[in-house]
Amino acid sequence: MRSVEYFLNLERYPLHQPESPRTQEMLAAFQKQMREEGVCVLPEFLSPAGLQELVAESEQKASECYHNTVHGNAYLEEIPKDLPSHHPMRLEDRTALGVLAYDQIPNESGLRKIYQWKNFVDFVGKIIGRGPLYEYACPLGAINVAVMKDQDYLRWHFDQSDFVVSVNLQDPVKGGKFEYVRNIRSKNDPCYDDVRNLLQGSRKNVEELHNPPGCLVLFEGRYTIHRVTEIQGEKLRLIALYGYALEPNVTSTDYLRQIRYGRTH
Repeated sequence: MRSVEYFLNLERYPLHQPESPRTQEMLAAFQKQMREEGVCVLPEFLSPAGLQELVAESEQKASECYHNTVHGNAYLEEIPKDLPSHHPMRLEDRTALGVLAYDQIPNESGLRKIYQWKNFVDFVGKIIGRGPLYEYACPLGAINVAVMKDQDYLRWHFDQSDFVVSVNLQDPVKGGKFEYVRNIRSKNDPCYDDVRNLLQGSRKNVEELHNPPGCLVLFEGRYTIHRVTEIQGEKLRLIALYGYALEPNVTSTDYLRQIRYGRTH
């Protein structure tokens, strides 16, 4: 049985030595980047052998994923009836992707080992800088793997959670680019004009995240709008998503589970 250390590049990221000066120095740099940019990319976070094993495992399970195509707005909310026709909440687009739920990921998987390893959880929590992290209590969403095939697409949207922790496992042949507009809105200003212009095709301030396979990515998407461009080709785009919360026993609604996983339990 593989240990968690097998899957991680501990030479570059010595999480097994959390108090070492090198680890503390790295943490300080990542914390600064997260505060200033709202995104932090840790390249080659997985070991080459660990990445290869996780890709093979995910590809083997990919045919079991729940695939769904939905249409909606960038706010992931229902459209209020009294909004004017030009409001960006009225602009809808499609999202099409497949998802492997937590209970479909093997118990011995390296994805589970990393997710549950205290050194990793503490490391991520310190970078996020909002106190200790707790495992997401959803039996389907604590870990999930997004499986995107040819012509799949993730529309422009804001996250409803404060942060997302992901590990890129595999890129498609073409497409599948993660694009974002940093802080296009704020807590006090929805900036509807800027959001509408983007949804209607503007490329103002659009950035592309460089996150090759093996990267760990920490991303704050509540105010930073983002999307994944359409996949082209037969090679799957595979992204593992780790669910953590700032309080214990946080979970999702049956409604959100039904949409994402096709079931509630």
